[in-house]
Amino acid sequence: MPVSRHATRLTLAIVVPAAVLTLIGLILLWPGKVASEPWTGPPHFTGVVTAVNQITCPPQPPEAGPLQLQVCGTAAVRLDDGPDAGKTIETRLPTGAGAPVLAVGDDVILVQGENLDEPGAQVYDVIDHERGTQLWLLLVVFALTVIAFGRWRGLTALAGLGVTFAVLLMFVVPAILQGSSPLLVAIVGSAAIMLVVLYLTHGFTTPTSMAVLGTLLSLALTGVLAVSSTWALKLTGVADEQASFLTIQYGNVNMLGLLLAGIIIGALGVLDDVTVTQAYTVTELAAANPAMRFIELYRAASRVGRAHITSVINTIVLAYAGASLPLLLLLTAGPGQSNGGWLEMIKSEQLTQEIVRSIVGTLGLIAAVPITTALAAFAIRGGLAPAPTGPSSPPPPSAPKPRRLDPLEAAWEADSTDTWRQTR
Repeated sequence: MPVSRHATRLTLAIVVPAAVLTLIGLILLWPGKVASEPWTGPPHFTGVVTAVNQITCPPQPPEAGPLQLQVCGTAAVRLDDGPDAGKTIETRLPTGAGAPVLAVGDDVILVQGENLDEPGAQVYDVIDHERGTQLWLLLVVFALTVIAFGRWRGLTALAGLGVTFAVLLMFVVPAILQGSSPLLVAIVGSAAIMLVVLYLTHGFTTPTSMAVLGTLLSLALTGVLAVSSTWALKLTGVADEQASFLTIQYGNVNMLGLLLAGIIIGALGVLDDVTVTQAYTVTELAAANPAMRFIELYRAASRVGRAHITSVINTIVLAYAGASLPLLLLLTAGPGQSNGGWLEMIKSEQLTQEIVRSIVGTLGLIAAVPITTALAAFAIRGGLAPAPTGPSSPPPPSAPKPRRLDPLEAAWEADSTDTWRQTR
């Protein structure tokens, strides 16, 4: 596919400086060793449930809570590690909301503490299931499925996913905990993920470069919209218990910047999907019809982009709604429902943050379609002039030659024609 010389220069003029600036940002913002508080809680051990003895709970006073949340009885657990490894201990069945339900053969996590009834004695309590084996099995199934379907592309996609997690866990999170600007860290981290993952997954091609340019411009627009929206709505970034705990535990973290960083990183996850789709749609349309001009390519690919965006918008809203479903239930059943109803609930900062995430991310996606489509069409056609025609263009289809009939077939057709004329 021929590429415009101006488009090549534009790509080099934007992608190369962006890559250099991203590398400089990684070097300057790369976190050192993040100081962490030593663990002072009770030690954790693993074990296997060998027996469960559940009994009927005795009657409880009304202030003790709902009876359906109470579980009475004991379980025998064989410890796999710790000072009592190999021993089988007896522990109370966990009770309360969200408590794990035990069955024989379950791998569990226990904590060791002091027995209040017997000073100096140790007691074990089950706090959760141990899910390591099941989790690794699920990851293996996921990786094999991706490779079986995508083959080499699937393998590069998994490599890109590994790069994404490496940047998030080794750069973004430690740098924010160290006190760097979350917004700046998110911009540098997102650029690094985008540049590495897109080229690693789709190769060093013109459509990939146009997708990179479209993602960069759309991501910049998303950042501007996010900053403007949070400033206009006077958001603080501290809207739930997790954010409040983070401010207490790590007071040097800018919570508003952390909110903006979450919006940008979340938008990147869908932006690259839209931009890559648009860039390759333009490429395939141009290959299928080399006579299409710039404006025709743009219009045809934009129709595909509109269909894609209308479905992605619903996907984004449902994703945020699903993640915020406990919050929606709490706000709906809480006092805000009786003091103004849904209008007051929407005005709360907790729900406003999710609305801002959805709207800003969607606006960035909508902008990505015309931006990337125009860049890809310009890269292939290089302007408004029609595509050149020459030896590389496929020749127009010729009319099929009439089939030569043998004498018997000719007589049959002549007789059929005379019969048709007589009936007329």
